[in-house]
Amino acid sequence: MSDVVKTLVVDDHPLFARATKALLEQMDRIEVTRVVSNAKQCLEQVALLQPGLVFLDYQLPDQSGMEVAAEIKRKYPHIHIVIFTGIELSSIFNKLIDAKVSGILSKESNERTIINMVNCILDGQTMLPLSFFHQMQLNVDTDVTEDFSLQDEEVNMLNMLMKGATHEQIADQIYMSKRTVDNYLRKIYDKLGVKSRSEALQKFIKSKYYD
Repeated sequence: MSDVVKTLVVDDHPLFARATKALLEQMDRIEVTRVVSNAKQCLEQVALLQPGLVFLDYQLPDQSGMEVAAEIKRKYPHIHIVIFTGIELSSIFNKLIDAKVSGILSKESNERTIINMVNCILDGQTMLPLSFFHQMQLNVDTDVTEDFSLQDEEVNMLNMLMKGATHEQIADQIYMSKRTVDNYLRKIYDKLGVKSRSEALQKFIKSKYYD
C-alpha cells in the first residue's frame, strides 16, 4: 500500500472546506491533517506539518492563493498544490503554471474529477479538461503582439479583476460609483480588443503590465 499523504485544506468557506475534507478522507492515500481559512494559517501549518499536498482556495481573505502557492513552492518545492477556484480557469492558468502548482480545479468539479486529479498528482501526473487543453495549445502557438497601452488605474482595475473582485467591490475600493467602473472597464476592453472579462484577463496576463 502507498504511503499516506498528509494533506492541508485551505478555504475560507466553512461548508466547502468541510465538504472537501470529507471527500479527500474517502481516499486511502490521503490524511487531512488540518483545515484552515486564510493564508497566514496556511503558511504556518505548512511549516509545522510539512504536508505532501495542499488544497488551496484561489481567493483567500488576506492574500491571493496564487501568491501563497508561489511562496510555498519556493520554500518547499516537493509539496503538491491544487488550486480551487470559482473564476474562469483560462484567465489565471499561465500564472498558476509559473507558480508550479500541480493541479487546477474549478469549484464546480464533481467528486470523481477531484479524486482522479489527486490520484494523478500522487502518481506524478496532472489532468486538464480536453477543451481547455486545446485552448491552451492554441494560445501557446499564437504570437501575441501588444498593440495597446494601459494607465496605472486601468492596470489596478485589471489586477482586482484577476483576484476575482466584482465591479461593486472595485468601486468600493477605489471610491468610484459602479457606473464609473463599468465605463472604465468598457474602455479597457475596447483598448484590449476584447468583449468579455475572461478574454480581457487572458490578454492582460500575457502583457508587460501583469506583474
